[in-house]
Amino acid sequence: CQKDLKMPSGLGGEGVNFRPFRDCTVMEKDARTNWENPMQFVLACVSYAVGLGNVWRFPYLCQMHGGGGFLIPYLIMLVLEGVPLFYMELAIGQKMRLGSIGAWSAISPYLGGIGIASVLTSLYLCLYYNILNAWSFWYLFNSFQSVLPWAECPLNANMTGLDEECERATPTQYFFYRQTLNISSSIDETGGMHLGQVLCLLLAWAFTFLFILRGVKSTGKVVYFTATFPYVVLFIYLIRGLTLHGSANGIKFMFTPKMEQLADPRTWVNAATQIFYSLGLGFGSLIAFASYNEYNNNFERQAIVVSMINSGTSIFACIVTFAIYGFKATVNYESCLERTRMLLLNTFDMAEEHITLDNVGGWLETLNSTYPEQFADLSGVLEECDLEAELGNAVEGAGLAFIVYSEGIKNMPLPQLWSVLYFFMLLTIGMGSMLGNVTAIITPLRDFKVVSRNISIEALSALVCVFCLLVGLSFTTRQGNYWFTMFNDYAASFSLFFIVLVEVIIVSYVYGITRFEKDVEDMLGRKPSWLWKVLLVAVSPALLLCLFIFYIVGYIQGGTPTYKAWDKDLGRSVVMEYPVYGQVFIGLLLVSTISCIPLSALYTYCRRKARPATPEPSQIALREPDAWVVPPSEHCSQE
Repeated sequence: CQKDLKMPSGLGGEGVNFRPFRDCTVMEKDARTNWENPMQFVLACVSYAVGLGNVWRFPYLCQMHGGGGFLIPYLIMLVLEGVPLFYMELAIGQKMRLGSIGAWSAISPYLGGIGIASVLTSLYLCLYYNILNAWSFWYLFNSFQSVLPWAECPLNANMTGLDEECERATPTQYFFYRQTLNISSSIDETGGMHLGQVLCLLLAWAFTFLFILRGVKSTGKVVYFTATFPYVVLFIYLIRGLTLHGSANGIKFMFTPKMEQLADPRTWVNAATQIFYSLGLGFGSLIAFASYNEYNNNFERQAIVVSMINSGTSIFACIVTFAIYGFKATVNYESCLERTRMLLLNTFDMAEEHITLDNVGGWLETLNSTYPEQFADLSGVLEECDLEAELGNAVEGAGLAFIVYSEGIKNMPLPQLWSVLYFFMLLTIGMGSMLGNVTAIITPLRDFKVVSRNISIEALSALVCVFCLLVGLSFTTRQGNYWFTMFNDYAASFSLFFIVLVEVIIVSYVYGITRFEKDVEDMLGRKPSWLWKVLLVAVSPALLLCLFIFYIVGYIQGGTPTYKAWDKDLGRSVVMEYPVYGQVFIGLLLVSTISCIPLSALYTYCRRKARPATPEPSQIALREPDAWVVPPSEHCSQE
């Protein structure tokens, strides 16, 4: 790898020199620790890619953007963006056999910032993602009770009646916001840590550490369970969900497209963002995972298989979710009709058999026209029962995963059984994703000589987990959920668009698609199809650029960032603007990751300018990375 090479000019123009993917690591291709078999790699990618977003974010986006109509931009983005970029990242990781920082720096030292940006994005994700697993632990432990604690409202402090906040809301909302989070009324209101959540978060990080303790050796064993068990539970839930009263209403709502949503740019931006999040593009995890592949592993087939499995899982989970949601919405709708029926019977002194759930609507019109004055007195108490509105009431994130599902579970026979299955599945999915998130941090750090020579992989894993745990404790405070929401909304979306856009432009136009084609041929023994080249050179960059512009314009037009705060007096969430310090922090989240790319290149340039003697331009990009990146053979010897 030390051999000086003068590469022919690619699309980047004459004089642009990069370390070639091919030739650089061929000598070392068998030196790095590998997955025991290709199936382990596929399962690791599936376990990482199939995360909580498949269970809650995808169904929420379907609900928000017109049901089945959202599947159209989602599938288009999958084919034109997701699969090609997944293919590209696997190729880079498998060829360079290094983490994201080392891989991009080995191509050119000016590109190390791409890897740093990916690692920082993964770090932000790790800081808050495990709090979701802590919530899953909390709900799982509370499922082993004779009566589920979110099934009914508790008594007030005086033991004289039900808790007022719970009565104003619902038992499931009360359990989540008050007993799980003990949430404050705004981000400005501070409060102590929730001891139960602290212990659950500690448990989540303890399991994460155990799963990654021996690097790919231990991760490869864990993924056999984390990648397969969720499908067993989802299938069980599908069978049960289809038998629930009203499930057909939810599934019908999901597959009924509202085509006007296709004209909204936000629909396409959200579809692309979901693809990035779901497949794990731009985080560096895929590069890290692929770096442990055999040199001639067929990553092309695996990229297609994993992408299809992931998207199929999203649609499959969406069907399950909408079946449960249809059951919940139908129960709420019929409860509303029953309350209306009883109100009419008592007000107009009618026999009970006259008004049924099926003819409430007709009686409303009849009584309104027959007794207009008496009917007008009911205007303040008469509810509007609308099944379509109940189904269209989109619930995002934790609200869907913990509140809506809990509401559906409590109305099932044997609710404890279904609760344990569901929250254990959530925990399995979340822990599987954490393996990829932490690997995206540890693998690049292990590629530094100073780290690999002085810190064992066990010690490094412990340091990363402890650091994330200590920072993550802030999410267990009373206002912690608002900071969680801030990280979830702003820590990754913008940076992922930018990172992936830079990646595909560098590979296709600066490094050169011809060189990339030769690298793929060197690994697979055949040139990539013309379709891969068209997608990477033309389609993907153009779409990414358009979506990136739409994202920026939408963010600017959105005005002051807002969040949903829990109002205990109203028993519901209200929209509030982030305070000034919150807006500043959001700005830092957005800028901190993407600024790594230009700042790293500037640092490299200034460091070279300061040298007494500068190597020839044709040698700069070939020798520089070896000064700080561990060669694959040396990296392997350290593990």
